[in-house]
Amino acid sequence: MVLEKGMITNLQRLSLHDGHGIRTVIFLKGCNMRCLWCHNPETFSQKAQIERIEQKCISCGACVEVCGSEALSMHNGKVHYNVNLCKHNGDCTKVCYSGAMHQVGEIYSSEALYKAIEKDIPFFNSTGGGVTFSGGEPLLQHQFLLETIQYFKSKDLNVVVESNFNVSWNIISKFLPYVDHWLVDLKFINAEKHKKWTFTDNQKVLSNIKQLDNEKVSYELRTPLIPTANNIKEELLAINDFVHQLSNCKQFKLNPYHKLGEQKYKNLGLEYNLAHINEMSHSEFQYWSNLIKK
Repeated sequence: MVLEKGMITNLQRLSLHDGHGIRTVIFLKGCNMRCLWCHNPETFSQKAQIERIEQKCISCGACVEVCGSEALSMHNGKVHYNVNLCKHNGDCTKVCYSGAMHQVGEIYSSEALYKAIEKDIPFFNSTGGGVTFSGGEPLLQHQFLLETIQYFKSKDLNVVVESNFNVSWNIISKFLPYVDHWLVDLKFINAEKHKKWTFTDNQKVLSNIKQLDNEKVSYELRTPLIPTANNIKEELLAINDFVHQLSNCKQFKLNPYHKLGEQKYKNLGLEYNLAHINEMSHSEFQYWSNLIKK
């Protein structure tokens, strides 16, 4: 049997917002959407990347000496990074004493991933928690993910999968016997707006949600509330109507837009297109939440 390996960006321990109880969230690399508000841009690509955290740089120049692509250079005593020239081979990260040059993306096997989260199991057992697989879009690495979930279930771990559901139903169906709970994003009902803000169509997403509902498995829907995008009465009411047509959705909630990932774009040499949009006030978010509740 050939064991699959997957690309992981991060393990977030002691999470309380990604399923029941205390959980460890495992972020898989790669996504098939490009949501303009995404706070995990390091998960866009399925390949390892170099993230430069400028605030940590001590301008020692060690990274410049080993860079074989001229992506790193010294000017006026400071290190400059041109992401467009970077080959992302990780040589600079091995000599960076301060951690300014950081590789995003590490290869794991199922067994290695279990060993990495094994110390968290007492927290799972005492709170009814477990492991949540997120991304990016974790189902893009479906062979590795399925093997890993099966392995984790053999260890009696509770498993949650967070997905944008923009994959074929044939892939999703393979996971149904093993996933305890699903967290599914429902961003828009309006197809044109969905494509404008995520660069993908939403027909497959809506169809898969309906199919999941028919399977009578445990799942919930979550909508990121984005200013100027979907904080519009007609759109939220359309989302609400869609949810009310479902029979087995455990919960539907709005998640407020935040800018916590903005610095990551700069670190990765990417442009953050929503820099001009402010976070929503608590009172405004409460207004939209109350609209949905009604």
